[in-house]
Parts: sequence; structure tokens; C-alpha cells
Amino acid sequence: MTFETMTFIAAGAVAGGFINGLAGFGIALFALGWWLHVLAPVEAVAMVLVTGVLTGLQGAYLVRRSIEPKRLARFLVPGLIGIPIGMQLLQFIGATELKLLIGVFLITYGVFFVLRSELPKLERETPITDGSIGMIGGILGAIAGLSGALPTMWLAMRAWPKDRTRGVLQPYNLVILAVSALLLALTGAYTPKVLKALALAIPFSILGATIGIFVYRRLSDLGFRRLLVAMMLVSGIVLLARELTTNLTGSASALAQPITSSERSSVSP
Repeated sequence: MTFETMTFIAAGAVAGGFINGLAGFGIALFALGWWLHVLAPVEAVAMVLVTGVLTGLQGAYLVRRSIEPKRLARFLVPGLIGIPIGMQLLQFIGATELKLLIGVFLITYGVFFVLRSELPKLERETPITDGSIGMIGGILGAIAGLSGALPTMWLAMRAWPKDRTRGVLQPYNLVILAVSALLLALTGAYTPKVLKALALAIPFSILGATIGIFVYRRLSDLGFRRLLVAMMLVSGIVLLARELTTNLTGSASALAQPITSSERSSVSP
């Protein structure tokens, strides 16, 4: 493992662990942008699932008294159904597509919360919509560890304190990631290469999560949302800009290459 690879793995682990400790989800949003530079998509997602579970345990214990089993089940049961669908889709998604997906989610999440004060507030129960959101979260969790992003946007439209919201999101995200990791393990995704990377990432992830929980405890509901919005927007814009720049640079380099004699003959009439 090269020094560059180790640096990218450690940086992604700290960033992902911090956001998971702070928000109760989101390790994929911050870790994959780093890990996809040095790992294949399936390898990177396999790492996200394990580190997401390990860093989520602290947060789940933190909000254990705010967990409402019936409300949680409305999201979790459909989410479990969505996991096998996501597992199938993961086989067809490349690193570029995955990084672009992460970037779009980050920016969408940030813009959503900027506009949140102008969005309608939900007062009534919505079990069918809750279940649909939970299923999509399960699919996204299996694809890229993104199980918490969409449920967070949905629950943010309710005037709940942060502990009640996290009482749904934290255990939901924890179970979805754990089941996804187990199913992915059955496909042989946890190769010696992935296990070595995990051995490096886990301590940094736990460190990041500990710092994130420390910050979470000291933030007001408003301060919590503002910090999250800022981090999401900046990270999403940087990730998308970097990926698009890389693709444009690669395309320009390919166009600048001289045409070989064999290529010239192949296009001759």
C-alpha cells in the first residue's frame, strides 16, 4: 500500500467518521470522495458499510432513549427490502458515476436545507411515504452507503428536535449498513486488500466519530443544521468540480493525441 493510498484512506476515514458522529449518517458522502481515488467502487463501498456501522454504534447509544420502535419500523422494514435491489445495481456502477452521484447528493442536501424555512411543515402522519423513503434509502445504502441522505431530507420537514430525528435516522442507518455489509461479504467483497485498508481506516473513523459527537453535543438545533449545510455544499461542489475537471482534462488529452497510421487507415474510405 503506497503512502498516497494510505493518505487518501485515512483522510476519508476521518471525514466520514466525523460526519457520522455529528449527523448520525453520511459517512459515504464524505469518505467515498477520497476512497474512490484509490479503490474500486465495490471495495470503497464495502469499507463504507463496515466503518459506517462501527462509527454509528456510538451515536446509537447516544440517542437510545429517543428511539421509537413503531416509527422506526415504518422506515426500516421497507429499507431492508430495498437492500437486495441496491446490491444488484452496485455491479453496474463505475467509480465516475458513483462520485458524481455523491456530489449531486451533497449539493442537493445543502440546497434543501437552505430552502427548508420556505418548505411546508408536515404535521400529519405519512406511513406510506415514510415506507417509500425507507425503501429508496435501503437501495441507496446498498449501492453507496447513502441510506440516510433521503430520510434525513424527508424528516427535516417535520418540526422535531434533533434527538428525535436522530432517534429514527441513527438506528435505521446502522441496521441498513450492517445488513448490506453482511450481504456484500457473502459475495467475496472483503478481500485481503479491503481488510488491510479497513485496518487502517477503522481507528481514524472512530476518532472522527468521537470528534463529531463532541461537536454534536455542544450545538443547538439551528447551529447543527447550519454546520451540516455548509459542509455538504462545500464538499459537493468541490467533488463535482474535481470530477468534471478530471473528465474534461482526460477528454482534451485524448483529442490532442496524434492519429496513428492504423487509426488513419481504419477511417479511410
